Amino acid sequence: MKLRILKSSVTNPWFNLATEDWIFQELDAHSHILFLWRNSETVVIGRSQNPWVECKTDKMAEDGVYLARRQSGGGAVFHDLGNTNFTFLSPKDGYDQQANFDIIINALKKLGIEASLSGRNDMQVGDRKISGSAFKHATDRSFHHGTLLVNANMQKLGDYLNPHPLKLQAKGIKSVRSRVANLVEFNDSITHESLSQAIIEAFCDYYGKTVEIEELDEDSLKQEPHLNRYYEQMADWDWRFGKTPQFNHHIETRFEWGIIDLHLEVAQAIMTEVVIFSDALNVELIEALKQALTGAKYTVDAVTSRLNDLKQQPAAGSESSWITQITDFEQWLTGQMVT
Repeated sequence: MKLRILKSSVTNPWFNLATEDWIFQELDAHSHILFLWRNSETVVIGRSQNPWVECKTDKMAEDGVYLARRQSGGGAVFHDLGNTNFTFLSPKDGYDQQANFDIIINALKKLGIEASLSGRNDMQVGDRKISGSAFKHATDRSFHHGTLLVNANMQKLGDYLNPHPLKLQAKGIKSVRSRVANLVEFNDSITHESLSQAIIEAFCDYYGKTVEIEELDEDSLKQEPHLNRYYEQMADWDWRFGKTPQFNHHIETRFEWGIIDLHLEVAQAIMTEVVIFSDALNVELIEALKQALTGAKYTVDAVTSRLNDLKQQPAAGSESSWITQITDFEQWLTGQMVT
């Protein structure tokens, strides 16, 4: 049986998730493959999740935190350099999920940590969760990936994964939080490098052979066109935001010139239906706002662009009040979108 060990020196999550897809779709299905990687600060959401419901997208943008959407399902997680991520690929007829968990558990044992399997997806030390997993299967291959909390910044779990209290009626999957612990609580000398080495040794021990470690970096994108294609998809706004399930956003406010009760129907991050109830005297403005927003992306930039264009159109009523009222509406709406 052929073995391969891949290790990423890149901490860009779009590269690492693209590498996972490349491994699953392109690499030899008759091999047992281990891939080890970690990400810079990132919120990773599942394929069917809504980023605006799951995380504070405005704070993430302000702090330079990545948003990534993986191909598989499951909930939202926060990754930083304190997480070690592992991926196993096996032939369908040689797939042994328990063996994968045993490899991780044996690796932790090498580092003096006694871990155990909890349910189907998680590993824990005592009653504290230290790892979660997800699985994917195809006709000829099976895929198991997971994360190990080494020294993750637990404060930032709350900083980015607790969404703003928007009135979003989401139709996607919401995450469930668990009681977690970092591995440094049980061995204060553990690092990503020492854990990765222990996992590699446990992997080789299990299969009874040693292979050379293949280091992946940005040059891999040039050498592997298909890997580069997966990377471009992961980095693309339409994948990260545009694949969001349909949701509704209902907000209301009062301006000096009238009440605005705004209902947005958003599908694939496009505002497909805009309904505005208002007691404003300028009914032409309300209709113009609806028309300007319908079909726009659910982003601050898109809304700002559409409403700036609207300001340039012939005014219904006095030009000064037309521009002032559109500006009031724009500042309010973009502040509520927190994108």
